[in-house]
Amino acid sequence: MIFKQLVYLTTLARERHFGRAAAACHVSQPTLSAAIKQLEDELGIPIVERGHKFIGLTAEGQCVLDHAQRILAEAAAMKQTLQEMGQGLSGRLRLGVIPTALPVVAHITAPFYARFPQVIVTVMSLNSEEINRGVESFDLDAGLTYLDNEPLSQVQAKPIYDEDYVFLTPVDSPYARLEEIGWAEAAEAHLCLLTPDMQNRRIIDGIFRSVGKQPVPAMETNSIFNLCSHTSAGHWSSIVPRPLLEFFGLPQKTKPLRLVHPDVRKSVGLIIANRQPVSPIARNLVALSQPLDVHKLIVPPERLTL
Repeated sequence: MIFKQLVYLTTLARERHFGRAAAACHVSQPTLSAAIKQLEDELGIPIVERGHKFIGLTAEGQCVLDHAQRILAEAAAMKQTLQEMGQGLSGRLRLGVIPTALPVVAHITAPFYARFPQVIVTVMSLNSEEINRGVESFDLDAGLTYLDNEPLSQVQAKPIYDEDYVFLTPVDSPYARLEEIGWAEAAEAHLCLLTPDMQNRRIIDGIFRSVGKQPVPAMETNSIFNLCSHTSAGHWSSIVPRPLLEFFGLPQKTKPLRLVHPDVRKSVGLIIANRQPVSPIARNLVALSQPLDVHKLIVPPERLTL
């Protein structure tokens, strides 16, 4: 078994296409296909479901993939450890971040980069499920995601900050005369919310269910910034994380209202794979990351007063 065969297999499983996998590995498609076939012959099992195009992995192939991901991760961790012992840590930090945490992530990456300037930092905006899968499959070194709303598996977690929510409404809406609004009343508004594949939306849906409401949004988007821009257009209200408004300021022609009954906060933090030894990049990222009071950290007082 050659190391490159495992690289080709994990890339094929990620890309789910022979041509894209070959391009990602900088080899020809016949070279990649031949390497996978050689691996099958050596192990004596079928790894890939055969067809005119990539269909998926066999049950045996999935088992091989699980081991291949661990082997490659251990090899990468070994190289990082040796670098750390010698000339200093280098390589690449791959960090997945939920969209609502993007305004905060620089306060995580900046201390790490200051300590390890030879490490290239890659930040990707992903939903919480993609982050969890990426950490489990070793495609990500770490994730910045929700910790206490949906189960996390096979990870270590470190809380960083709490997220709370604001009802954002046009200045000429009937709600604009208020300073606060209950979740049950907010459910009656024409809402623009995130799509259901985003955990922020599932959190909001869960809060509405807790007060006996199940609103149907008038508009959905997978962009957290679209929530603000569409509220500014005057037809919709929205529910957005307060740190987002505190960082970017209020959209024109909108007013924020405190959301009450219930008061809700959700924990956001770092997750890394639960394995020993922890890779040096992941270990140092967690060690250098400290809990944040995001309101004191990023709020210019003149931008937002609730």
